[in-house]
Amino acid sequence: MLLLSKEEIKEIFSMKEAIEACKLAFQTFSSGKSIIPLRTNLEIIKYNGTTLFMPGYVEDFDIAGVKIVSVFPDNPSKGKPSVPATMILMDETTGEVCSILDGTYLTQLRTGAASGAATDILARKNSRIGALIGTGGQAICQLEAMLTVRRLEEVRIFSRNSERVKSFVKKAQTDLSYFDTSFLVAKSSDDAIKDADIITAVTTSKQPVFDGSLVKAGAHINGVGSFMPDMQELDEEIIRRANKIYFDSQEAVLSESGDFITPLKNNKIDKNNFVGDLGEVINGDLKGRESDKEITLFKTVGLAVQDIVTGTMIYKKALKNKVGQNYYFK
Repeated sequence: MLLLSKEEIKEIFSMKEAIEACKLAFQTFSSGKSIIPLRTNLEIIKYNGTTLFMPGYVEDFDIAGVKIVSVFPDNPSKGKPSVPATMILMDETTGEVCSILDGTYLTQLRTGAASGAATDILARKNSRIGALIGTGGQAICQLEAMLTVRRLEEVRIFSRNSERVKSFVKKAQTDLSYFDTSFLVAKSSDDAIKDADIITAVTTSKQPVFDGSLVKAGAHINGVGSFMPDMQELDEEIIRRANKIYFDSQEAVLSESGDFITPLKNNKIDKNNFVGDLGEVINGDLKGRESDKEITLFKTVGLAVQDIVTGTMIYKKALKNKVGQNYYFK
């Protein structure tokens, strides 16, 4: 087995490569060349957490895998990541485990890359202002992905924890200094999204985190955080206002995300503006943005195919570059 740490992955694999990997993953999923069961969610109520098991198989790569990922919002207070994970890859020609990757960083990377892929495909080319709602473990990769696909003059960042958002902005100014972008602390979510061309929400909130009526015409929104039926970071208004809504998997979103489950159940929205999966746009089966005035929305809950494709590309590059630690059972 090849063991790959976060630093080893970062050494050889860029956000740009991760975005292209996610495009390929979505394309593979929509082409029916993968087996991706709905994930199993276990609520760990005693410790305010959730553990998810995400298996899958990608035919073209002869690779299967499973990611074990947890969401424990209280972890940062313990000095641990809020979304710890481990990725296991299996050689399907033998059934043996061939690699174990730092799934925490892989999750951050591919989740950011998924939004990056959607933004690249759906956002206006002349986008200049970004908004990021949420400053947790996923946020820095979301920001990097946004900047990788669009030249933004400024990004306004908001979190309900004022000290955390200030610290995050300082980190962004250091880690992402190679982008010619200003990072600003927003006083409110309304302040963050005002005139924003690209809006990414990445929270575990159970209540909407911004006012959909304030989103300007032509904006693109990424809804990243809500992956459970009781989570709802997008309000009903933005779902109604969006001209076109795309998904990583419409089936998965409508089964797992409170952003859509709750308003559909309460008859607050309908499916008239649901276009389909992003992979179908990449394949040319569905149309993407058709005018600068359209509001586009991409909702993702995360698919194992993203982890397997991205993880496999990292694994192959690591072998080529002789990066990682080999481990053998005795």
